[in-house]
Amino acid sequence: MKVNLIAVGKIKESFYTEAIAEYAKRMSRFADFKVTECAEYPPKSQSAADIALSLKREGEGILAAAKGFVILTAIDGKLLSSEGLAELLSAKMTDGVSEISFIIGGSNGVSEAVAARADYKLSFGRLTYPHQLMRVILSEQIYRAFTINAGLPYHK
Repeated sequence: MKVNLIAVGKIKESFYTEAIAEYAKRMSRFADFKVTECAEYPPKSQSAADIALSLKREGEGILAAAKGFVILTAIDGKLLSSEGLAELLSAKMTDGVSEISFIIGGSNGVSEAVAARADYKLSFGRLTYPHQLMRVILSEQIYRAFTINAGLPYHK
């Protein structure tokens, strides 16, 4: 199984990078985990046209990296428990899916093209998280899902 985490922008703080690397190391026994950072294109202004252009450019990078079954993190997505995410991943593997891509958009969200490409929208609640922290949270939850499916005691 290949698992891709695709996100807009670069991580600036080393503690986030170190946390993601730790979950990637732990996950290596279950899947080939890869993080792809797509270029960020801040809009020139907060006009709808500039934001749309920014999302389009970021979306091109996201779509180029997205492979297999695509899960978009979105406030309007489906709320799942950790067990629910584990069940989703297990079901996809049973269906023969060999690659899953998780997408975290930029601060303005994602383009319509990226939203349309998503096979599933996953919500982490109505709260807004910093995008860099969200990468850590998502990495941990993916790892947790694999440990649940393997029957390991990590998830208590």
